[in-house]
Amino acid sequence: MGADTFQIIDRIEGRGIPLRGNDIDTDRIIPARYLKTVRFEGLEAHVFEDDRLALQHRATPHPFSDTAYQGASVLVVNRNFGCGSSREHAPQALQRWGIRVVLGESFSEIFFGNALALGLPCLTLDPGDIEALQGAIEADPARRLVASVSELTVTTGGLVVRAHLPAGAREAFVTGTWDATSLLLDRFDEVRGVAARLPYIQGF
Repeated sequence: MGADTFQIIDRIEGRGIPLRGNDIDTDRIIPARYLKTVRFEGLEAHVFEDDRLALQHRATPHPFSDTAYQGASVLVVNRNFGCGSSREHAPQALQRWGIRVVLGESFSEIFFGNALALGLPCLTLDPGDIEALQGAIEADPARRLVASVSELTVTTGGLVVRAHLPAGAREAFVTGTWDATSLLLDRFDEVRGVAARLPYIQGF
């Protein structure tokens, strides 16, 4: 295995889904009753389940229940998204639903780290740009967005806005080194060498 086997994540194109509101926590993203699994399969069916149920009889459904946004892959959120508990189930559920990049005003540090480990970029944009993107998507759910991790831009139609991402995270995505398992496998001879020198492993 070599570096060319790493999954580079850079240009992400797709339709958007706007989710308005600050401080949306992980309990809302995936309710606690679905945390019994350690395999994550099926979590996508329960994304924002309680919020969606609360809005099911209203004229305006939750974005994740709105047929106009089904198949979207670019989630556009507001401030402090993913706050609350440290559950990795939250980005897992979003990614399994189909989300490939999250654009927001700010993110919980733990959510950001969990998303990075899955290869799910969380790009930070200025509040005015988030508002413009959410409004544009609501006006035309079919419009496509392009997020570039390497260039740190988000483009839709004639609108181009700047994005922000810590240098280390950006480097990890564009080189594919966000994938810790692939990194270990790429240098597995070294792993074996270290294991061979550990007395508590040699004893087995």
